[in-house]
Amino acid sequence: AQINPIIGDLAGNAQQIATAAHIAVEMGAELMLTPELSLCGYPPRDLLLNPGFVDQMSEQLWTLAQQLPENLAVFVGTVSPNPHTEQGGKPLFNSVALLEGGLIRQIFHKRLLPTYDVFDEDRYFEAGRDTNHVLIKGVHIGISICEDLWNDEQFWGRRHYEIDPIAELAALNVDVIINLSASPYSLGKPHLRENMLKHTAQRFNQAMLYVNQVGGNDDLIFDGNSFAVNPDGEVTTRAKAFDTDLIIVDCLPNQRRLLAIEPSTPTPYIHSIESEIWSALVLGVRDYTRKCGFSKIVLGLSGGIDSAIVAAIAATAVGPDNVLGVLMPSPYSSEHSITDALALARNLGIRTQTVPIEPMMQGFDQALAPMFAGTEFGVAEENLQSRIRGNLLMALANKFGYMLLSTGNKSEMSVGYCTLYGDMNGGVAVIADVPKTKVYDLCRWLNEETQWQQDNAFDINALSRAGLPFSTAPIPAHIITKPPSAELRPDQVDQDSLPPYEILDDILERLVEQHQSIQTVIEAGYERTTVERVARLVKIAEFKRRQAPPGLKITDRAFGTGWRMPIAQQWQPSAAQRTNVSV
Repeated sequence: AQINPIIGDLAGNAQQIATAAHIAVEMGAELMLTPELSLCGYPPRDLLLNPGFVDQMSEQLWTLAQQLPENLAVFVGTVSPNPHTEQGGKPLFNSVALLEGGLIRQIFHKRLLPTYDVFDEDRYFEAGRDTNHVLIKGVHIGISICEDLWNDEQFWGRRHYEIDPIAELAALNVDVIINLSASPYSLGKPHLRENMLKHTAQRFNQAMLYVNQVGGNDDLIFDGNSFAVNPDGEVTTRAKAFDTDLIIVDCLPNQRRLLAIEPSTPTPYIHSIESEIWSALVLGVRDYTRKCGFSKIVLGLSGGIDSAIVAAIAATAVGPDNVLGVLMPSPYSSEHSITDALALARNLGIRTQTVPIEPMMQGFDQALAPMFAGTEFGVAEENLQSRIRGNLLMALANKFGYMLLSTGNKSEMSVGYCTLYGDMNGGVAVIADVPKTKVYDLCRWLNEETQWQQDNAFDINALSRAGLPFSTAPIPAHIITKPPSAELRPDQVDQDSLPPYEILDDILERLVEQHQSIQTVIEAGYERTTVERVARLVKIAEFKRRQAPPGLKITDRAFGTGWRMPIAQQWQPSAAQRTNVSV
């Protein structure tokens, strides 16, 4: 049961599990798997420090056990107390409960606790010590929880933990190994995950069932893609990506194989990098909006490519009728910026409002004139425009209960090419983990998707009745072809202040995601002054990033939960720094 829990919604999550259980029984199931911590949602973070939260989870687990069909056994991800804390252990276990016949039959504990990237499980949990297995209806089942699966030294080239729970289960000659996961999405991870399980299944001649959480929780997106794999590495069935699903397989213990029932063949993978990123971001915006209690979205429309892709994502996530785009032209805004933004809004079917900011700029200039006297026009004055726009957007969000989306991309966030309390305002930064060059790729891909409107359930007839022209190419061509510009002074373009994005993004990829040394990046063919300047900008922009809204994570190295850089620091990398650091 690939469900989409809301963190902390214990009753609502239990209801999702119960609903799936009744459907599963109608489809002939005798055992149902749910994701890791499915009862509370993953990651619950410091909610786990509240004893009342843990107590309510225990009560809800008993209630759920009594709501399930009598003839169905269900594995539910939950939290259980550690009774041996006097020995110095952590107070909780990350657990799986086996519910059957109205009772909690057995509890199993996660053995490997990740503490890298976005994970911080050692903060809350004690590691389980027992090998987890159980006999259900004549089938010997080995039980693992998420990270327990990620320690195959043959696949990774080395062990990350002292023990390998999967090897221990295989040594018990179990019929099938199950893994209950909440594995966050990053680009390419679904393929990596599946390849890892296929390798493990073949290595141990073991049938394996993998169920993953789906949905957006804060900055993290979970892609689902649950699947079953046979000992020969054949994937017999696969659930949908970025959507809830229920898949049924027959376990044939005498043959040690899994036979796909529904769907009878694996759901195909999403066909391109761009469509994968698109699906992840749409899900992230949709879930962040609804799980935070919002139904409508507002964002600034500049006529630029970043706000264009964010507007398209928003319209798909919550429907075009629920999106407001605000144009806020200044004296430096080009005419095509306004016409491009309006054309985009017409193509998407979203509403617009236009609020010229020149009168407010004059008011700020007058108020600050005595203090700014004798100084030259510079960045402070330029940034006032962004801050005026940020204030207007926040006022609209505040007044009408909109979720404000920030539209800055990863390239800008990396080097601080963004304005605190201006364009950084927002409840969530939609493309903060998408480099500028990839934003262009997304827009081109979107325009090439001839089934875009149909696939995203846009009501073409309603748009026509509203007198809005319909286009299967939502991003106006001029937005893609014109040079990017913040338009805060006459004839400004981004490349006045930054290297061309093709160069900048590759340098950032090497420095931020691959942890390459400055010298290694220079040896790759880039000018020393450019590389050193980019590295310095990444460092000094940390104080801005710390004050940014949460950004949806789609790469292995996002500026979010897993990025833990100090702000006030003076370390300078040497030329002799190692090329790569294992993380």
